[in-house]
Amino acid sequence: MNALINTGKERMTETKLKRNGNWWLAIMGLFLIAAGLFFAWRMWLSYQMTAVSRTWTAIPCHIESSRILSERATANSGLTHRVEIRYSYDFAGDHFQSTRIQHVNAAPTAHLDKVEALQQNYPPGAERTCYVNPQAPMEAVLKQGSRGALFSIWFPLLFAIGGSGMLIGVIRARRNNSST
Repeated sequence: MNALINTGKERMTETKLKRNGNWWLAIMGLFLIAAGLFFAWRMWLSYQMTAVSRTWTAIPCHIESSRILSERATANSGLTHRVEIRYSYDFAGDHFQSTRIQHVNAAPTAHLDKVEALQQNYPPGAERTCYVNPQAPMEAVLKQGSRGALFSIWFPLLFAIGGSGMLIGVIRARRNNSST
């Protein structure tokens, strides 16, 4: 009789563990789906923002100033650097100035050599091409956006697909348990 009681308890414990495991898989699956879709959506927005400048009008511009700004975010953080380039351009008979290098500006970096290399591409007094928004001529960029976000959008979608697979597995396991 003890064997029957133990078997019943083991079966009940096994069922409870499977149920808890299924809940865990379902929650993890939902988290992976949400995270994957969120990051895919952010990458799509980034691509759309940068793709806009590819339709803008290319015109000559004059580099007025180019300087490196160095700062510390906090007293204990490392020194970070960014370049500030001021340029002017004429569009539709009006004169404009801008400091935007690209649609999505890079964050400050600790690598001074990279910032110096960028600054050397835009020395004061140089003539370069800038891209102007014809609908809002005060918007201009020196560099058109990258399509990198679009080419990488598949990666976060893998997480969403994996999370979907986890949910499908939980649903199938639940159906199999209820039919037996």
